[in-house]
Amino acid sequence: MTKAKRTPKPRDPSAPHALAHCLCGGVEIEIDVPAFWAWHDHSPGSRRAHGAAYATYVGCYKSRCRVMKGEKLIARFDDAEAGRVRRFCLRCGTPLMYERSHSPRMINIPRALFTTRTGREPLYHVAIEELQDWTYLGERLVPLKGYPGVVWRRPNKRKRAL
Repeated sequence: MTKAKRTPKPRDPSAPHALAHCLCGGVEIEIDVPAFWAWHDHSPGSRRAHGAAYATYVGCYKSRCRVMKGEKLIARFDDAEAGRVRRFCLRCGTPLMYERSHSPRMINIPRALFTTRTGREPLYHVAIEELQDWTYLGERLVPLKGYPGVVWRRPNKRKRAL
């Protein structure tokens, strides 16, 4: 017996919502706001899926999330061993959604895909013990001479021997 596919409830046009989209604009996702929560994920899976030091996600109930455009452009990667499903845009490769088997009613969307506020600030860190030593942690940055728009962290000055 197969499970019936649940149809998301139609959006109330007067309800606040946030729109997310992939890099090429082929996929648009809408969630009702406020989102349930937001967090920074330092786990190796998210780090590799995003090609970044960590991924910041917004989590919401699946019933409050709708694909507004590009359903056929969404591909799926099942990591059965980890109990994770990741969805991404077939055209541009943008990570779109992340699901965990221990939270079957929730869907997680990368925060960077949203063009507006989601009603939640990322206050939490998952797998912080996986924080990489090369992650930017807010050190003082200064402009790099000759390269407009580029800033850098100056190396510590060595103390001169007396």
